[in-house]
Amino acid sequence: MKDFNKTSLYSFKKNKLLNSDITNLDNFSYLEYRISDSFLIDQVSSLSSIKENSILFINNKNLINFLDNKINFHIVTDDSDLFNNSKIQNITLVKDLDKSYNQIIRFLFIDEDQIEYEDEFKTINGSSISINAQIDENVRIEPNCTIHRGVTISKRCIIKSNTSLSNAFIDESSIIGQNSTIGSTGFGFNLMNLGSTNLLPHIGNVLISKNVRIGSSCTIDRARIDSTYIGANSMLDNSIHIAHNVSIDDNACIAAQCGISGSVKIGKNLIMGGQSGIAGHLTIGDYVRIAAKSGVTKNISSNSTIAGFPAIDIKEWKKQIIKKKKNGHR
Repeated sequence: MKDFNKTSLYSFKKNKLLNSDITNLDNFSYLEYRISDSFLIDQVSSLSSIKENSILFINNKNLINFLDNKINFHIVTDDSDLFNNSKIQNITLVKDLDKSYNQIIRFLFIDEDQIEYEDEFKTINGSSISINAQIDENVRIEPNCTIHRGVTISKRCIIKSNTSLSNAFIDESSIIGQNSTIGSTGFGFNLMNLGSTNLLPHIGNVLISKNVRIGSSCTIDRARIDSTYIGANSMLDNSIHIAHNVSIDDNACIAAQCGISGSVKIGKNLIMGGQSGIAGHLTIGDYVRIAAKSGVTKNISSNSTIAGFPAIDIKEWKKQIIKKKKNGHR
């Protein structure tokens, strides 16, 4: 995946974290902390992409084994055992990791869901285009589009009318259909902390690879920290929703009115029938076929063909349908 710096999408309010900042955060529920006065913040990282001078939110002490001791980062955790690891110089122990993430990110960044967020636009061919967007000269943008800062569009792309793009990298020869929204805020929250003010900030982006075709009225949400990804040569029909942190590998074919929940990882050559859905945080292998109107609720291995709700092997599903019909069900 293409790497990116979050400062190309958002402005820093503050990029140095001091001991006093922890104590001054409004309603911040911290327990203990250790912060080096020299700690500067350039990024927010996830475990899959740890960057120098970044903040890392972790809720499992066992994950510390994946960390590179050569990288300078600050950990925020609700795991007291991890906090008690004396090898970690920069760390804050909190009561609620999601609430702390919300507070810290909004303390550090100005994202597009805050009133302070600013962008400057110019009008080209009836579309509003940010002066901070990077658009190849060989791109066609139809009228009534809005293209925000943090957007890069490569050569030979077509952006059709009434489309909104933000926080997105679109690789060459891709087409975005009418009335689509790419890079919108993800729908991330904790069921224990409901309410719109507890929606988690999404400071990631969307990566769309080469030769991707996206139909009309589709929505692809940006990731919480890293990237929502659509692989090369993929085809998305009309009225499809791809949630935050989803990764779809090359050559996907997804029919209309499908929904893929957050943090799903999908392999190559997916075929997904219309009005199907995939529950969150699942892994779908390569060459998987999902029949129309199926509901996927568990991980699916490569080369599987599934149907029904909950989705099962299609041969078994057909047997169940035949059995029901024999028993008088229509």
